[in-house]
Amino acid sequence: MKTTGWNLKRNVTFQLFVLPALIGYLIFYIYPLVQTFIYSFTNYSLYHLDMEWIGIDNYTRLFKDDSVIIGIKNTVIYALLITLLQNGLAIPLAIALNRPLKSRNGLRLVFFAPAVLSPLVVGFLWSYLMSSTDYGLINQALRAIGLNDVNWLGNPKLALYSILLTQVWQWTGYAMVIYLANLQGISKDYYEAASIDGAKAWTVFRQITLPLLLPSISFNTVMGMIGGLKVFDVIFAMTGGGPGHSTETIVMTLINKGITESQFGYGSSFAVVFSLLIMIVAFIQLKVLKKWEERLF
Repeated sequence: MKTTGWNLKRNVTFQLFVLPALIGYLIFYIYPLVQTFIYSFTNYSLYHLDMEWIGIDNYTRLFKDDSVIIGIKNTVIYALLITLLQNGLAIPLAIALNRPLKSRNGLRLVFFAPAVLSPLVVGFLWSYLMSSTDYGLINQALRAIGLNDVNWLGNPKLALYSILLTQVWQWTGYAMVIYLANLQGISKDYYEAASIDGAKAWTVFRQITLPLLLPSISFNTVMGMIGGLKVFDVIFAMTGGGPGHSTETIVMTLINKGITESQFGYGSSFAVVFSLLIMIVAFIQLKVLKKWEERLF
């Protein structure tokens, strides 16, 4: 009986420690989530403070709004490309810096350092470097070697990809560190056995390294895709969504519709659709990666 009483007391104590976090979770996540879902079915705005229930009108309007469609298109392109480029560069980089090089610690620091910076700082820095005016350092370098200036951020066809390159520069080192940690956990016995069998470098990578990197590949691709879908700060700093709507993303459109234009109900419907999109994309990614893992093993 004493033991049972002590266990009960201990469980109550543990639950009391969890209670503040649970209360914060309910207040700052669950409550706003439920409210957003409810508002998405109303005409709640700065001009309709006495909100009325309008059913799915916000959702039908959402998919007829050209600016919303452009925002979704830009975001999907950006998220796919940054996930592919970031991981496509990070894996060979991690393999190279996992070798016993004298300068590997310094190189690791150099490649990882941009990830420490704020995306806003990176955005303002690169907007200065890519400026099409006389002080743009990249265009100065192009002129110095006899090439024409490039309007990196003012050309609607080029602006999104220019921003994408800055983010590949910033976050490839972060993904590299995840892959490095995974590589260092792989037993050297596998590579020694492959060496004895006379396996070539590509065969070793395809049959040993790549399958054993799947945990970090899953993490980096899912986080990269979610981060790409939620991108806002660096685009806000570099172009503000322009020129026109060429770099406007889902989050930027959501903020413009829901906050700047004070269309709270309409913005809430956009937030609900955006949340569902992220969950669907993450679910599909995990399923695809799981099937890939099953095929490899």
